Amino acid sequence: MGASLAIALVGCETLTTNQYEATARTIYTWQVEYSTNPGRDQATRTEAFATTSLLNRNGNRPEGAVTGPDDRGLWWPALPPRPTVDEMERRQRTYEKISTPQILKTVEYKITYQSGDRSTTASTNYDVYRTIVKALPNNTPLELTLGVDERSVTKVEPR
Repeated sequence: MGASLAIALVGCETLTTNQYEATARTIYTWQVEYSTNPGRDQATRTEAFATTSLLNRNGNRPEGAVTGPDDRGLWWPALPPRPTVDEMERRQRTYEKISTPQILKTVEYKITYQSGDRSTTASTNYDVYRTIVKALPNNTPLELTLGVDERSVTKVEPR
């Protein structure tokens, strides 16, 4: 008559380290929307064109930085070349309208940390990146909260 539901929760592992570095890859990408029926999402597809990126390491100004730091402490590369009308038309399908090119800004955050003899690089988020940047000058040990299979670090706390 009754049914039971068992849910297995995977606990988040934590570890403490004083050997770590944070990176933030800032990326500019030109993108264009192609639409057969403007205003309707299902009738729209997006094409990516030229991209540039810049690797920020531990909050320091990277070589090749053109702008920054921004309000998040990040440095940015030069803009990639804007797509030409010829490039956009080459990707256009029958009956599609081409939108005005838009520049997309994205950031990929990573942490590299040492645990015993093993060095691991994992994805992370802005809050973790900033905590590491602030902890580095004093070499403050950090407690890392790891995500599933240690592929990400979800939280750090100074110890």
